Amino acid sequence: MRVLITGHQGYLGTVMVPILRDAGHEVTGLDSGFFADCVLGPAPADPPGMRVDLRDVTVEQLTGFDAVIHLAALSNDPLGALAPQITYDINHHASVKLARLAKAAGVRRFLYASTCSVYGAAGEDLVTESAPLRPLTPYAESKVRVEYDVAAMADESFSPVFLRNATAFGFSPRLRADIVLNNLVGHAVLTGDVRVLSDGTPWRPLVHARDIAAAFLLALEAPIDRVHCAAYNVGTESNNLTVAEIAQSVVDVVPGAKLLITGETGGDPRSYRVDFSAFREALGFKAKWSIPDGAAELYKEYVAAGLTADDFANKFTRLAHLKSLQADNVVDESMRRITTDV
Repeated sequence: MRVLITGHQGYLGTVMVPILRDAGHEVTGLDSGFFADCVLGPAPADPPGMRVDLRDVTVEQLTGFDAVIHLAALSNDPLGALAPQITYDINHHASVKLARLAKAAGVRRFLYASTCSVYGAAGEDLVTESAPLRPLTPYAESKVRVEYDVAAMADESFSPVFLRNATAFGFSPRLRADIVLNNLVGHAVLTGDVRVLSDGTPWRPLVHARDIAAAFLLALEAPIDRVHCAAYNVGTESNNLTVAEIAQSVVDVVPGAKLLITGETGGDPRSYRVDFSAFREALGFKAKWSIPDGAAELYKEYVAAGLTADDFANKFTRLAHLKSLQADNVVDESMRRITTDV
């Protein structure tokens, strides 16, 4: 298939592109380029791509594709809290516009990267796709709104599917340091401490970036009637762990690391355990990466690439990097690119 991936120069997109290419698909990217230079280790080989703000996509740019995989977003809860209206403009309104234009361009399949954080404070029970959606942040709320609005567009010519990814982890050449396992391993490597600021009790479902890519490939190639307008949780029950358990897996991998649960921020209302059986039963999906395996991978890659504290805190942390782009007059307050260089 001819596939357009939005956010191909992001954390997930950089991992997904070679997996789709290896499966025989012709991949084109679309990205604002904000994180294109956030590379740890050798630079990745990007597909042909368009540098376009998601809010400015045209129907002509979507014409000729069989499928759109929509990953691009302001993907960070602190950023969403800092600038909620921009989060809604990009993550909600621009995403719905993208789907509408894709349908007008004759794109048959639309795969949307949603999130398990739509379940919010779900408690101890495993939540399925039919559970009430209780988003607690602008980021999660924007995902709920996109699912609702894009589902309304579904018909015999346009088939969306909503993949509710667990919290991602694992190495990507375009690293993110502000997601839980990646962050904890980085702190352990750089400081020797695995520091948990909450009380460690909230549940988190995690899934490796490569497993997310494999899930999208499955959904892309599935018979349309198997995935048409469906929402699927993406992950594995064995990676439903408390934050304290995730932290312990880091201590077990990083030599000399010490676990410190400070509890200074108290409890975290974002706590949920997820049932992933629907996607497994529908398409045979099985996540391959455990949290200990991911921690070991991250430790190896961080050490091999010579990760520095400055890059970890700034280059690979979304909010800090975007603030730096603003300070350097690369983007304005609305997160639009000012400079015209490509």
